[in-house]
Amino acid sequence: MNATSPEAAAPGRIVLLTTSHRVAPGLLSWPAWQALRSADRVLCADGAHPQLPYLREAGIPVDEAAPTAQELIDACVGGRTVVVVATGEGEPALTDGLARLAGTGRVAMPELELLPASYDLPGARLLDLVQVMDRIRVECPWSSRQTHKGLAKYGIEEAYELVEAIEDGDRDELREELGDVLLQVVFHSRIAEEDPEAPFSIDDVAGGIVTKLIHRHPHVFGDETATTPEEVKEHWLRTKAEEKRRESVTEGIPLGQPGLALAAKLASRVRTAGLDVPLPTGDGIGYELLAMAVRAEAAGVDPEAALRVAARAYRDAVRATEGAPS
Repeated sequence: MNATSPEAAAPGRIVLLTTSHRVAPGLLSWPAWQALRSADRVLCADGAHPQLPYLREAGIPVDEAAPTAQELIDACVGGRTVVVVATGEGEPALTDGLARLAGTGRVAMPELELLPASYDLPGARLLDLVQVMDRIRVECPWSSRQTHKGLAKYGIEEAYELVEAIEDGDRDELREELGDVLLQVVFHSRIAEEDPEAPFSIDDVAGGIVTKLIHRHPHVFGDETATTPEEVKEHWLRTKAEEKRRESVTEGIPLGQPGLALAAKLASRVRTAGLDVPLPTGDGIGYELLAMAVRAEAAGVDPEAALRVAARAYRDAVRATEGAPS
């Protein structure tokens, strides 16, 4: 075959292989392994790329090189296939260079293929959040000094902002506030890792709630049956009672929550337990509000949410009055 033959002049093929750092190295798709094994050359600019040990263990030689766009095109001449194992940034300089050369119309471009070698699993971005939180905890002067007690007020604020986003029906705001609440969970979990006596991690937190959910849903993960929301709630309350072994139905109710919500929660526990507890009587509006909250709970109304709706209407009336001509 001479240098002017069609085979020698064939522009070849470039495969840009992308992987996800959120998936364990070596877990590549079958098309990715096929491309790697059939390639004439495999390149990677990052000598510490987590995939490299696994590729070499599989018998695939990888050259640590960062060619320019023109050098990569030249490497493909003669119908050769070159696979580029992309770094975490995705090789933007290389792809931009290839695009510029292709745009000139004067270069015989190889066939270009973007081949995802691994895909993120649902929830994979949570791993990114954990990694970012790890770095912030170590390197940020403010975050590195925070404690559970110091962050407590932010947890309350973020929960209220989440409720407000839900009530406003703003989807973008809802997504953002959910992220802020999630940050509180991850932040507290990261701080908890440093406790010298009883450390735990975000994995322990997640593992605990997974175990709880499975145990409290025997109609999903066990042999129980539930066809209505009421039956589901019955299963939940029964398994919760078995877990907690509480001496009083009032145990576990946070007394620091807003008053109406506290009164409604107490009334809900009393009603669910079938207890006949007379309401305390006394002077003052507090006892009247207590009675109203109990009546609301019995009617299936959240008194705290109902009051917020009324308060919003009051706020709107105030604004209308402020803007009204005198």
